[in-house]
Amino acid sequence: MQTSRRNASCKRRRAALFSVVWFQQLDVECCLLTCFPRVAEVCLNLVRQLLARGSFEENGAWGDGAIASRDLLLTPRLRRGMWTLAGQGWWRGRALAAWVTEAARKGLLWPHLAPARGTAAESRAPDRCYRSADRKEKIDMSCFPVENTRNFSIIAHVDHGKSTLADRLLELTGAIDKTKNNKQVLDKLQVERERGITVKAQTASLFYNYEGKQYLLNLIDTPGHVDFSYEVSRSLSACQGVLLVVDANEGIQAQTVANFFLAFEAQLSIIPVINKIDLKNADPERVEKQIEKVFDIPGDECIKISAKLGTNVESVLDAVIKRIPFPKAHCRNPLRALVFDSTFDQYRGVIANVALFDGVVSKGDKIVSAHTQKTYEVNEVGVLNPNEQPTHKLYAGQVGYLIAGMKDVTEAQIGDTLYLHKQPVEPLPGFKSAKPMVFAGMYPVDQSEYNNLKSAIEKLTLNDSSVVVHRDSSLALGAGWRLGFLGLLHMEVFNQRLEQEYNASVILTTPTVPYKAVLSSAKLIKEYREKEITIINPAQFPDKSKVTEYLEPVVLGTIITPDEYTGKIMMLCQARRAVQKNMMYIDQNRVMLKYLFPLNEIVVDFYDSLKSLSSGYASFDYEDAGYQTAELVKMDILLNGSIVEELVTVVHKCIFFCLRDKAYSVGKAICERLKDSLPRQLFEIAIQAALGSKIIARETVKAYRKNVLAKCYGGDITRKMKLLKRQAEGKKKLRKVGNVEVPKDAFIKVLKTQSDK
Repeated sequence: MQTSRRNASCKRRRAALFSVVWFQQLDVECCLLTCFPRVAEVCLNLVRQLLARGSFEENGAWGDGAIASRDLLLTPRLRRGMWTLAGQGWWRGRALAAWVTEAARKGLLWPHLAPARGTAAESRAPDRCYRSADRKEKIDMSCFPVENTRNFSIIAHVDHGKSTLADRLLELTGAIDKTKNNKQVLDKLQVERERGITVKAQTASLFYNYEGKQYLLNLIDTPGHVDFSYEVSRSLSACQGVLLVVDANEGIQAQTVANFFLAFEAQLSIIPVINKIDLKNADPERVEKQIEKVFDIPGDECIKISAKLGTNVESVLDAVIKRIPFPKAHCRNPLRALVFDSTFDQYRGVIANVALFDGVVSKGDKIVSAHTQKTYEVNEVGVLNPNEQPTHKLYAGQVGYLIAGMKDVTEAQIGDTLYLHKQPVEPLPGFKSAKPMVFAGMYPVDQSEYNNLKSAIEKLTLNDSSVVVHRDSSLALGAGWRLGFLGLLHMEVFNQRLEQEYNASVILTTPTVPYKAVLSSAKLIKEYREKEITIINPAQFPDKSKVTEYLEPVVLGTIITPDEYTGKIMMLCQARRAVQKNMMYIDQNRVMLKYLFPLNEIVVDFYDSLKSLSSGYASFDYEDAGYQTAELVKMDILLNGSIVEELVTVVHKCIFFCLRDKAYSVGKAICERLKDSLPRQLFEIAIQAALGSKIIARETVKAYRKNVLAKCYGGDITRKMKLLKRQAEGKKKLRKVGNVEVPKDAFIKVLKTQSDK
């Protein structure tokens, strides 16, 4: 009796159960439908809803799988666009259909599916943020001729309101719903959310009705930090104009000036926008005068808005249509598409963001890469609104995405030109390759993870093409890479993305800058095959006897600060071997200073020192200014006279005199950390920091010592002295033959402590 009641209870529970279980596998979301005896009716309702909403389409990408449950198997018949019930008892319920995953991503699946709208089941569904998910049909992009297309970017200094303005523009054009949760909608990376900064340029296609005409506005939101200026320059190549956003409280900052000149050199239309006019201390009139003086843009062309409150934001869209020209492109010409960004999807392969300069591309077209000369078939084209929205075609002048079955990350080169098969065209200029400013060694914590880390770095460098990768190896840390970054923040963000997106744990060595050396003899020139060599690893820094001169990288730095801090900042710059080039007052209270800095002097802690001296009011930006002759010397870390290559750094020779305290503090800190990390031996270990042949810091790890006098309870002192002398001789002999191997844990501790500081 009890057994029958228990069975009946289980049947009732199973009959009522229908759920969608989410799980995360690597970086791809999937959904698993679990259904029980009453599944047939629910699944048929699911299919009806998907067909009614246009979620099921007759193409191969949606028909690779089926829904499987304990009682039912649904399989797609693509030619007729219908579904077939096939068999029972397939109990595993394991087929994760591609079309189910895609429908779930678009917000079309919910645990308790109902056959009609307005029911209680629908009220339990969450509010979807993006209206583009509700579109029943593909957008017909032919409705937007070139004359009604505008491509523009938003550029500004850090924290001047770029992403907030992008959110308001998305709301005004109906791309997203107006809710209080719309904050950094285009910032999709976890690191962007955590740090509150934009790292990747993001694209969104907006549809806006102006004076009775429908316009297509392609918006690109760009980063504001100097370390991501390469993202900005790439984004500008797909635009005809920019919105230059300036904070009404802070005014023009260093990165504002740098971004303006990037747009000016690209000959783009510039619309100045003064943001945050709602702040208590905002002074838009003062900022207007700054813009007129520094950029020579009339003050009456500035648009005053509050992106947070949405004040006067509509006038920005009107100005985009009126003042930014439409792209010079022709649909009748052969296809020419520029790849300006790309991402990697584990199942769909490379997703390329393209700007069409000429021609038309649609699904099924065969395209050729100008870089690799490989032919691909287009599987999908569409626009970002801001999520992926498939379309029938993309036309000249438009910006969108393209999936063509590129499965290898090396096949999608940013700056590549795509054209139709058997219709070759002259490749577009592409992009100037990024010049890394900082190099650091990267090694897996466990060498068994080398291949996984290699795959993760390849996929991440596809999305961030400014990172330069060289193979490297170390006796202590094993096989790894030497990576080049645009700055320290860029390096930190890259490392954080590796951990968050690919679950990779790595060891990063001390960041250094690339030096050059001019070789002195013909034999060395023949060996290296060039007279001037670049040194990215300090351990390979050549001796002075082999070179005629050393060259160090220099940058032209721009500092904008309130005039009351000018004296302190000048002293800081002089201490960093900087040479003043220019000084200009941009208004009554703010000064713009230009200095020529050695890159090695600013790469680690200059920005923190500048912010500390100016109470956070000064801003700093720099650009590459080539190389200059310098007196350089290598600082070695020695263990019992043997050099530890992983801890070698390069410093300026004048450090012996005016900046010796800095070199001493750096060397002393490394020696102290090594002393705390190294295990004790039976012999003494001397840890030294040396500049050339001069020892500037030393720490000693004491040896384990047996108490040889324990058996002496008295007697002559000579007996004790004899035992101590014999012990000292043994220690001395052991020190000569003993080798000190630094454990990997000690390296990790030393290097992580350095990066934290």
